[in-house]
Amino acid sequence: MTRTKSLAWAGGATYVLVLGLLVAAAPRASGTVHGIGALLAVSLLIGVVRRMPLVALGMALLGSTAAVAGPPNAGQQSLSASFQGQFLSYVAVDLVLGFIVATCARRAAIIAVAGSLSVQILVVGVFAHGDGLAVNEVCSVLALTASCMAGLLARERSEHAVALYAQEVAEAVTAERLRIARELHDMVAHSIGIIAIQAGVGSRVIQSQPAEAREALRAIEATSRETLAGLRRTVVSLRQADGSATVPEQPSLAPSPGLADVERLAEATAGAGVRVDVHRIGRQRPVPADIELSAYRIVQEALTNVVRHADTDRCRVVVDYGDEQLSVEVVDGGRGGTCDGSSTGFGIIGMRERAGLLGGRLSAGPRPEGGFRVAARLPLPEPVGVPMEVR
Repeated sequence: MTRTKSLAWAGGATYVLVLGLLVAAAPRASGTVHGIGALLAVSLLIGVVRRMPLVALGMALLGSTAAVAGPPNAGQQSLSASFQGQFLSYVAVDLVLGFIVATCARRAAIIAVAGSLSVQILVVGVFAHGDGLAVNEVCSVLALTASCMAGLLARERSEHAVALYAQEVAEAVTAERLRIARELHDMVAHSIGIIAIQAGVGSRVIQSQPAEAREALRAIEATSRETLAGLRRTVVSLRQADGSATVPEQPSLAPSPGLADVERLAEATAGAGVRVDVHRIGRQRPVPADIELSAYRIVQEALTNVVRHADTDRCRVVVDYGDEQLSVEVVDGGRGGTCDGSSTGFGIIGMRERAGLLGGRLSAGPRPEGGFRVAARLPLPEPVGVPMEVR
C-alpha cells in the first residue's frame, strides 16, 4: 500500500515537472504542441486519479491552464486560427472528469463538473478572440459533456452489475434456505410422526403387553438415532459451506438416503401401523444423487401423510426405472382427504418444489375409487454414448 502511494505521488510530481519543462523549455512551439504534450502528460496522474481523483482533477486543471497561458506568444497564437491547438490540453481534464463522474459520489461529481466547466469557459474566453472564441467555447463544452456522458454510462453499468450480483446472491440464499427447509421438513416430520405413534402405542400397552411396548421403544430409539444422524449431516454440510468456518472432527457420517433405503423406510412405516408394499419396475440402475435423494424424500413425505392422515393400514409404493424418467408413486386406500399441506403444512408444496427443481412434475390428489395418490415423474439425463468398436 505504501509503495503504491509513493508511486502515485511520484507520478504526480513527474507530471508537474514535465508540464514545467514543456512550457518553459519550448516557449516558441505552437499551441498544438503544448496541448498534445499536456494531454499525453496526464497519463502520469493515473495513480493519483485512482487514489485521489479530485486532487488529480485539480492538478490536471492547473497543468492544462499552464499549457494554454504559459507560452509568451499565446496571445498571438489565439489570433491566428479559429481553433487553437493549446486548448487540446483540456481533453486531459475531461478524461479525469469522466472517471470522477463514473466512480465518485454524486455531490463530488457535480462540484467537479461545475468547477471544471467554469475554469475552461473562463480560460477559453480570455485566450480566444474574434471568430475563434465561439468555436473554442463550443468545442470545450461539447468535449466536457461527452466525457460526463461516458462517465454516467459507466456508472449506470457498474450500478446495474452490482444490483444484478446482489439479486443473484439473494436468490441463491433464498434457494438454499428453501432447500434446507424441505430437507428438514421431510426428514424430521416423518421421524417425529413415527415416534409419536410408537410412543402412543407403547403407553397404551406398557402394562398389558410389555413385549410390544419394548418393541415400540426400540422403534423410537432407532428412529431418533436416524434423525439425529440426518440433522448432524445437515449441520456439518452447512458449516463446511463456509470455508472460513472451522468444523470440529466428526465421525464418518452415513451417506444421504436413496432408493435403496425405501424398504427400510417401509419397515419403519410398518412399525407405525401401516404396511407398505414396495414394487420396483424396470432395470434397476444407479441414477444421479440429486434425483435419487429427491425421489426418496417424496416417498418419505407421502408415507408420512399416509400415517398421519389416511386412516388406513396399508399402502403401495411403486418405483419405475424408465428409459427417460424415474417415476415414484404412493397409493393408499384410506379416506382420500386433501392432505396437500396447502393450508397448515408444507408437505405437498415441498414435494412439488423438489420435482420442479429437477425439471419433473408431481401430481397429488384423491382417487375416484377412494384413497389418495402421489405420483412424481423425474427426468433422467441422457446416458453418455459409448462409441462402437470398428473392426
